[in-house]
Amino acid sequence: VQLQASGGGLVQAGGSLNLSCAISGRTFRHYDMGWFRQAPGQERVSVAVLRWRGGSTQYADSVKGRFTISRDNAKNAMYLRMNSLKFEDTAVYYCAISQGAMGPRGMDYWGKGTQVTVSS
Repeated sequence: VQLQASGGGLVQAGGSLNLSCAISGRTFRHYDMGWFRQAPGQERVSVAVLRWRGGSTQYADSVKGRFTISRDNAKNAMYLRMNSLKFEDTAVYYCAISQGAMGPRGMDYWGKGTQVTVSS
């Protein structure tokens, strides 16, 4: 199973980015999915989670109302829409999927990450 995150880049504060994650090697319809981020010198943390059963979502308090996680089962892809970006959103963003435990230490498969840099 391979996950490939893309869409990162350099953006000014207040701007938007769309991250994508393509999943290959397995149909991920029955996987929970999540986006995580890791800033320099900090631990990897959860940003957004989307459960396959029921479609419930959870967001870190710091991104609520600004970020939206979504999936397209037909395309085997997941997305993170990021609006009103702030300097503190700067990090490497990772996509991951799981059929069990969720969280930075509980995911089954990880993508390599894409850098998001927000200039103040």
